[in-house]
Amino acid sequence: MDKITIGVIGGSGLYHMKDLEDHQTVSLDTPYGKPSDDYHVGTLQGKRVAFLPRHGRGHRLMPTELPFQANIHGFKQLGVEQLISVSAVGSMKEEIVPGHLVTPDQFIDLTRGRPSTFFGGGVVGHIPFDKPVCDGLGDVLHHCGEGAGAVMHRGGTYVCIEGPQFSTRAESFLYRSWGVDVIGMTNMPEARLAREAEMCYATLALATDYDCWHDQEEVSVGQILKIISLNVKTAQEIIRRMVDQIPEERTCACARALENAVLTSPDVVTPEARERLGLILGKYWK
Repeated sequence: MDKITIGVIGGSGLYHMKDLEDHQTVSLDTPYGKPSDDYHVGTLQGKRVAFLPRHGRGHRLMPTELPFQANIHGFKQLGVEQLISVSAVGSMKEEIVPGHLVTPDQFIDLTRGRPSTFFGGGVVGHIPFDKPVCDGLGDVLHHCGEGAGAVMHRGGTYVCIEGPQFSTRAESFLYRSWGVDVIGMTNMPEARLAREAEMCYATLALATDYDCWHDQEEVSVGQILKIISLNVKTAQEIIRRMVDQIPEERTCACARALENAVLTSPDVVTPEARERLGLILGKYWK
């Protein structure tokens, strides 16, 4: 199979990528179990692309059940270096109107108990994560969003909650007091793991509602689905536009995130850990 450098994770409502040519499905196993579903691999604008429905076909996995490690490891197996996350979110600011799109550049992680690293089991590593989104990939995403006619908001903070319940009003007002821009349930620890896998990562956040802070508004699934159906078409067009604008050569720090991250001496790493982490760390152990 040809190397695939561009990956797309589809969130709520985005369960397939239209316009994929030479389409095939690829089933993968990883040291962390099975990914959410098969990967859909094909050619888009002359580039090889891999797509994964984050919640599985038929939306059968809750945010709390997502196999984040397996999903990212699977993309790594395919050769992915640039990962675009499409995610439905709630807006925490008046100016981000439902139907608008956001390319956040920061995260606050309020998830609990989700495996958030490939390290452990005898190998210790610490990656820089002050800039969790790749600036270059985020810029391309934003530019292509504007080109597709979407109302785009560049930058901002995504607060990731555990779910699957939506926020209480008290929580919603608390997050607002922190100055966050959008709220969701899936981009953490996804972004952390992408960085550990030395992938560029950027989020296209589709604002579907105002969360429950807005005029004491209650969030409903029906309301969200109406906005999602419109946003998904726009998201597909943005991805189609951006595929051939992503540079082939990476000069960002994402590509060498693990260069000085590992504290564990190679001579004490067990054969099991070497096998489990070989795809992630192998080039640094040679």
